[in-house]
Amino acid sequence: MVVGKMKFTFQKRVKLAQGLWLLSWMATLGGAVTFTLGCFLKTELRRRGEVMDNTDIHCVPNTLMIVGLASMGIDYFASRICQDALDAGRFPRWKTLMKPYFGCSIFFTTLMLISVILSYAMKGSLESSLKIGLKNGIRFYKDTDTPGRCFQKQTIDRLQMEFQCCGNSDYKDWFEVQWISNRYLDFSSKEVKDRIRSNVDGRYLVDGVPFSCCNPSSPRPCIQYKITNNTAHYNYEHETEELNIFIRGCREALVNYYMGLMNTIGAVVLSVFLIQSSVLASVRLLQTSMEAVAGQENVEIETEGYLLEKGVKETIMEYVGPVLNLLWLNEVAPPAAEEGAAGTTTS
Repeated sequence: MVVGKMKFTFQKRVKLAQGLWLLSWMATLGGAVTFTLGCFLKTELRRRGEVMDNTDIHCVPNTLMIVGLASMGIDYFASRICQDALDAGRFPRWKTLMKPYFGCSIFFTTLMLISVILSYAMKGSLESSLKIGLKNGIRFYKDTDTPGRCFQKQTIDRLQMEFQCCGNSDYKDWFEVQWISNRYLDFSSKEVKDRIRSNVDGRYLVDGVPFSCCNPSSPRPCIQYKITNNTAHYNYEHETEELNIFIRGCREALVNYYMGLMNTIGAVVLSVFLIQSSVLASVRLLQTSMEAVAGQENVEIETEGYLLEKGVKETIMEYVGPVLNLLWLNEVAPPAAEEGAAGTTTS
């Protein structure tokens, strides 16, 4: 059963070729936009690479950059096909290239759709990566003298100020780690000794947060130490009063930022995917309608164009069947070779 069958007069074929030429250049621009968005997302992810545990999320910008470049190449060839379709004498030279062209176009167009799906589906992976990365970043905050971690404090401080967040899940994460280096502690002080002795691991833990957690919008001077001690501050009740430090955790802030970015990019790329699909369908209609003109003296005859010569299932099997047969032969060949070798030995 033929799918998408349509009749084309000479005028309709000309209009289809002209419209497809314009659509192909729009899709080329869309491919450039897709590549640019992939580069931008890649740059943004690399900026926060120190607070991410893995780079799984990078598959989204990598895919966008690949399909963006491929789309520009595919649509450039589509524009050339449109130009030659207006001349029945030049169009036949594309006949041997059409099947590889459609194969590449379908593959990269499908990959574009996959990139859109990934941009919405990678939230869990992003969140788990940030959870571990931020936890390690907070743990190594004090190691300003350790090679490889010298800039960890600066990274966390800038992150908290830029995104107006504090800690991993919230500000209380700072209560569970020693974020003040030993080189800045007075070990002759009774308070320091008591705090270290009271901790099983011998760490100096305080109910305080770094300066970068302070909210500059608060009218009250920042209370960053003894946050849970109501008697240490005048007219203060930490459980009921609105604290003058950032309450939101940095993991939530970063997930919201990146998912908002990827959702926007996903919507743009989805639009490009629709344009790309239209180009692919139009090239197929133009190709099949022009094939009937080949060898005809009157090139202005009415012809038929279609998307698929057979049904969807039959077309899929036509292309997938040879691949499956090849795989099956590869699996069967070794035993056959062994039998031949055994016969030779017996003789």
